[in-house]
Amino acid sequence: MKENIFLPADILLPKDADMHKWAVIACDQFTSDQAYWDRVRATAGDAPSTINLILPEAELGTEKEAEHTALINRTMEQYVAEGVFETYADSFVYVERTLENGTIRKGLIGKLDLDAYDYNVGSTSAVRATEKTVVERIPPRQRVRRNAPIELPHILMLCDDHEKVLIEPVAAKKDQLKKLYDFDLMEGGGHITGWLVEGEDVAEFQKVLADYAEHVGEKYADLEGVPMLFATGDGNHSLATAKSCYEELKANNPGADLSHHPARYALVELENIHDEAQVFEPIHRVIVNTDPEALLEALKAEACAEEGFEVRWYIGDKTGTVKLDPAKSELAVGVLQAFLDDYLKKNAGDIDYIHDDDALINLAKQDNAIGFLLPGMEKSQLFRGVIHDGALPRKTFSIR
Repeated sequence: MKENIFLPADILLPKDADMHKWAVIACDQFTSDQAYWDRVRATAGDAPSTINLILPEAELGTEKEAEHTALINRTMEQYVAEGVFETYADSFVYVERTLENGTIRKGLIGKLDLDAYDYNVGSTSAVRATEKTVVERIPPRQRVRRNAPIELPHILMLCDDHEKVLIEPVAAKKDQLKKLYDFDLMEGGGHITGWLVEGEDVAEFQKVLADYAEHVGEKYADLEGVPMLFATGDGNHSLATAKSCYEELKANNPGADLSHHPARYALVELENIHDEAQVFEPIHRVIVNTDPEALLEALKAEACAEEGFEVRWYIGDKTGTVKLDPAKSELAVGVLQAFLDDYLKKNAGDIDYIHDDDALINLAKQDNAIGFLLPGMEKSQLFRGVIHDGALPRKTFSIR
């Protein structure tokens, strides 16, 4: 890789805003809880706030969607015209987010070159999606982004940095950096602090990143498939929207030089999956309205091996284990989900995705149900799974 694809950006921050009112959680959270977003709007009141610059997914398909979409770009333009922002040119921002459990998640905010990213299944680009992109979810986001003068996505970009050479050295010198903000987030969202990374510190990071990118493929030399540099950890559809808007711009301007156009880039937060605060939790499967014994026998016949990924199943008060064939996927969830997708095309049953172990076991006790308790995914399996299998199955894991 000849050129770095994660770069410093012109980062805008409000000059004099009440930051507690300014910052809100990502728009794809609390999708079934409109009351949450109503409280956020009440907390922000008339103060400058990102609640006025995003479209919560809880509003998709409601009468509020069109109204708020039209307001968003006008409000962005108003904030720019009124001088709400101060620009930190050609910089990164080092961020520490204190989570509810007290752990601190580290990240570095900058811009990603969208020419290095492809969300399509089978992509061999340097940056890939971790899950299959649902293209039907892109158009509402396009309507917000297409003419937006600024962007504020919630995209978490992951690196598989075992040796912690990228973000952690920046963290080690944070006391030498200018602190930009330090405040409690609303609605119990924890605490967040940001420091400005500029000048020589930017140059040093770019040098380290270039060396990291040059050698990253050595980690995956035993795998079939093209190695990758980064993976999308959250905000898959926001990044896909940025890419689609960029491709749309290129298609509408054939022959134009868009190499320095702002639409070529998307703001992201780079995080290391080997950060101690990054916890991968499994998402289990329960199938209801099915013949559980028949499903289990089919699974044993079609997707199991003498040695493999051990997965526990539950039917009523009965339980046992199966060993899923590792030749079919790098991940247990990959083997199971592929089988279930095929099985449920031909047989009765409805699948649901469950985060809690006890909830899964209880749901499997109902009539005509079977539950599978999946093992946690090792952090290193994420990149290996995407490289080997392509985009991972939906609901493979959650990041806490």
